[in-house]
Amino acid sequence: MRPKTYHVLLSAEQRLELTAFCHSYRHSERERKRAQVLLLTDEAQEGGPKTDKEIAAQVKVCLSLVGTLRQRFVQRGPEFTVHRKEQEKRKERLLDGDGEAHLIALVCSAPPDGHMRWGLHLLKDTLIEQRIVDTISHEAVRQTLKKMNLTH
Repeated sequence: MRPKTYHVLLSAEQRLELTAFCHSYRHSERERKRAQVLLLTDEAQEGGPKTDKEIAAQVKVCLSLVGTLRQRFVQRGPEFTVHRKEQEKRKERLLDGDGEAHLIALVCSAPPDGHMRWGLHLLKDTLIEQRIVDTISHEAVRQTLKKMNLTH
């Protein structure tokens, strides 16, 4: 077995914070498990740190996660290790709450003359004509309707 590259040394203050974090149900189970792993990998604890296998079995996480969390702690600190990283490339929603309300009103209303029912392309064109959105695809309309259980 190769020696550990990243060694976790927690201060007394960090240990107290992580212990409180583990016992608080304000946080997700994933975050609490990550805090537990950090506490168990701490080399300053009594009796020394446990092996990665023991930690993975005790906390019920994947063995590779233990090494990953240790590395993340050394490189970025405890805050970035425990909490989830925000997505950087998330697209902004095309339809906000008002836009969704207008879409629901359209779907519940009678279709325009010459049409038997609302189609996705017709809904898309109507949203653009009414200046609810500048641009939107029929697929975005479909996904919004599906999210609200308004599909046929």
